[in-house]
Formats: sequence, structure tokens, C-alpha cells
Amino acid sequence: MTTGSTGSTFPKWQLALLIGAPVAIGLGYLYWRKSGDQGEGSDRVAKKKLADIKDKTISLDGDSSEAAKQPDAKPLTGRDLALKHKNNGNAHFRAGKYDLAISEYDAAIEHCPTYEANDRSTYYQNRAAAYEQLQNWAAVIKDCTNAIECNPSYTKALVRRAKAYEQQRDLTKALEDITAACIVDQFQSKTTLVMADRMLRELGQLHGREAMKNKKEIYPSKQFIDSYFSSFTNDPVRKLVVASSEPKGFIKAKMLFDKGDYEGIVAACTEEIESSESESEYKLEALVLRGTMYNLIACYDEAKQDLDTVIELETADKRLRSNALIKRASLAMQTQPETPGACFEYFARAETIDGSNGDIYHHRGQVYILSDRMNDAIADFERAYGLCPTSGIIATHLCYARYCQAVQNKDESGVERIKKRFNELLVEYADCVECYSILAQVLTEQQNFAEADNCFAKALKVDPNQAQIYVHRGVLQLQWKGDFEEGVKLIRKAIEMDSKCELAYETLGTIEVQRGNLAEGVKLFESAIELARTEMTLVHLYSLKDAAVAQLSVAKNMGLSISNIQPNF
Repeated sequence: MTTGSTGSTFPKWQLALLIGAPVAIGLGYLYWRKSGDQGEGSDRVAKKKLADIKDKTISLDGDSSEAAKQPDAKPLTGRDLALKHKNNGNAHFRAGKYDLAISEYDAAIEHCPTYEANDRSTYYQNRAAAYEQLQNWAAVIKDCTNAIECNPSYTKALVRRAKAYEQQRDLTKALEDITAACIVDQFQSKTTLVMADRMLRELGQLHGREAMKNKKEIYPSKQFIDSYFSSFTNDPVRKLVVASSEPKGFIKAKMLFDKGDYEGIVAACTEEIESSESESEYKLEALVLRGTMYNLIACYDEAKQDLDTVIELETADKRLRSNALIKRASLAMQTQPETPGACFEYFARAETIDGSNGDIYHHRGQVYILSDRMNDAIADFERAYGLCPTSGIIATHLCYARYCQAVQNKDESGVERIKKRFNELLVEYADCVECYSILAQVLTEQQNFAEADNCFAKALKVDPNQAQIYVHRGVLQLQWKGDFEEGVKLIRKAIEMDSKCELAYETLGTIEVQRGNLAEGVKLFESAIELARTEMTLVHLYSLKDAAVAQLSVAKNMGLSISNIQPNF
């Protein structure tokens, strides 16, 4: 939920992908030094400001009104004649006479000697600008391609072709071109960076939606599911005690649940649900449990159907209905993040049905934190803690919300007071891994790296199987010491502990990209994509992967040797 500070000796660009900075910036630094070797002429071209394509005063390369005014002392030929036609074309362009401009650029290209590569690249690029005004995207792409063949470091042509590809919805090629432009620009142009991030989002959304449609059913790790259920203090199914000499249906599902053998639960619940009414003693419990498992394996439509069945049955036990509504709120947040109102409506219904259920306020408080509504979050956590005073997780989240509020208000004394409260919680709830983990993140933000590392170490003593803590501790090594080797070692340990730890693959992929190992980074992002459960997460992961793939392609096309490019630590 939190991000680390960059106020250490660990350079900001190295953290860019780890803390959510624009992916183009995070991935691009690897090529700064290499792109700087492209030559002074290309560097001057790369730094020219790009004008808006609809602006009639758009800049044209090689524009020289003075040259156009010079009287013809003798018939012009070759390069001089080409220059004259180019200047005429520029004049027509400025007047909005794009067809006439194109005719003049045609003549300029025809008369320009083939060995004058830079001149020809300018004429092709200017003609592409005229075609762009006419929205003839195929012609824009063709002329920009010719310009780039004459001058591979021609940023303006790369950007213009990227826009044309984007208009044709060929986002992969558009991203490659804008990535190449970023590299040539040494990642100094805000225009190209903004375009790159926009294209990454568009491509990520396209790939994320497609991947979600074809998503294979995959169970998260046992650690993940255990952590999920531990966030509920009053889960009626979890608390239910059943005994039977014939383990079938829901009885079998509950036995599997208690053993942590989660993959057989859906089938056992289905057996209970599909049995006759007279034989089904736990049909509603089976619906809630199956709906919960469907949610965890990203079968969202099935999860909604099961949970809604229980929610709409007014005669159902209020504890089951409120629990189903909390999980339905979570589903709404996962599948409809753009409309958070639906999520809060489910919480409000749960509160009306069973206002004494502390889980309502605990889970809604977490949503408030994500929405930066700290006053609301604190109010909900306080109510949850009043109902569940033995819950170290709720006490920790309340303390964290107060910390966030103090930071927002720039209340330094409040921050110190809350840090002391965290230490009190460690004594009161010594076995609460969440308390150690969140305090470690707070200490990281405060740049108390040694104390943060100590907190992570204590958390792992309480529960050595917490893979995500290994990941956070690994990232801390990068922020604190710039120690990539130790960071990678800890994150690989997380994967050893939990081969389904999505965060570990994503973070390690990011690190490998920053170390110049783009192909390895792509493989790791693909592993994370296989484990992702929501479209929002898939969009993010595909953006990372697409950025790395684009840079691999550009590096190959531009003749860059990735293995020889290492960042300065």
C-alpha cells in the first residue's frame, strides 16, 4: 500500500519502476550513454521542440524564407533546385495549401542528389507533415520511414510515424518508434516521455483486456489464501465447527478448508449446492465459501452469482449476508475500479444488515486509505478496533491511517507519536506479522533503513513463509545500499518460498530490466502476468512487459549492445 522513499543515495531512476514512476523513464536510462554517441548533428535534431500536428505554424525542417527570396542568377540544378522546391513547399504549407506543398516536396526529392541523405530526410519528413494534415496516415508512415532510412536518429520523423501508427491502432509499432525517439532524445523531452507513457497505457489496456478474457483458472498460493482469510475476524464459515462421519458436500469442503487444502473446495461446495433441498444442510455456507474461492481464482462472474444469491435472501443469517456483502464490495473494487461508488454501496448494505460486524469497517477502511480519505479510514478503523480489540491487524491499520494523516498534515510531532504507538503494538501483538511489515514500510519512508530491515527480519522470524516480506526486504536493499546482488537474492528467496508470488516476479523483472537484462525481465513479467488476478494488474504488468519488448526491438534496430550497457550505481 505504501511506497519507499527515494531520499537515499540510491538514484531515483533506479527506483522508477519499483515505486510507480512512468515506465518510460524507468526503463529508458539504460540507453542514455549509448544514445549520446549518435553524433552532434542528430543530437541537435533530437532536441527540437515538437509542435502540435494541428498547429498551422508547425515547424518544418530546413525552413529558410531568406533562401526563397534570393533572385535566380542562373538556372538552378541539383541540390540548389531541390532547396528551392523545398522552400516553396514550406511556404504553401504555412498557407494551409497542403496539396501544393506536397507537389513541391515531390520535386525537391526528385532533384535532390541521393548522396545528400540529410537533405532528403528533411524533404521526406516535411512531406510527411503535409500528409499528416490531410490525415493520410499510410503516406505519413511511408515518408517517415524514408526519412528515418536517410537519418536513423531523426527524432521528429520517429515521433510523427509513431503518431501515424497510433492513428492506425498499430500500437506496438507506435511504441517502438516513440521508444526510439526517447532514446535519441536521451530521455530529456517531456513530449516524447508523455507520449510513451500514454502509448504504454493504451497497449497495456488492450493486452490486459484480451488476457482477462482468456484468463486460465489458477489458484493463488496457500500463503496468499491464508493471508486473505486472516483479514476477516468474523468470517462465519471459517468459525463454523462441523462434525460428520461422512465427509461430503460442505462438510468435506470445510475439512479441506481447515487443512489449507484449498483446490478441492469448489467441487465439494458444488456437491452440496446441487444436492436436493432435504439433503442440503449448509447450502448457504457452501455458496459463500464457493463464491469466495471463485473470487480468489479470478472467476468473477461465478463469484458474483454465488454471493448475490446469499445477499438477496432476506431469511439468510445476517452474518452470512454481511460477509457476502463485504466480499461483493471487494469484487466491485477489483472489477469496477473506475466506479468506486458500487463498492461503498455494498459496505453500506452490510452495515445496515449487521452493524456489529467489525470486518465491515476494517475492509472499508482499507478502501478509504487507497482513496486517500484518511479521516474516513480512521473513523472506520476505530470502530472496527472497538468491536475487535484483540485484532493486531486492525490495530496496525488504524495506526497506519493515523500516520498517513500526520504525513499529509506535515505534523512531525504526530509522526513521532505514532511511531511510538507502533512500537507499543509490537509488544501487545508480538505475533502480528502485519505490524512488523507496515512499521518497516513507515521506517523506510522516514529513511530509517537499518530499523526497517530489522523489522522485516523480525517479521520473518514470526512467519518465515511470508514471501512478500522477502520482496519488500529485497527492495529495501536497493533503496538503502544500492545492493542489487543482495536485493535479487532476497527476492529469489521469495520465489523459492512461494512460486506463485506475483509481486516477486514483477519486482525481479523490473530489476533485471534496470540491469540491462531485458530478455530476462520480459520472462519474469510473463510469469507475473500468468498469476495476475485483475484486469487492472494485468494492464500494469503488460505495460512493463511492452516497454521492455519495445526497447529490445529498438536496441536491435539501432545496433545497441544491451549486454554492454550497465547503469551507473
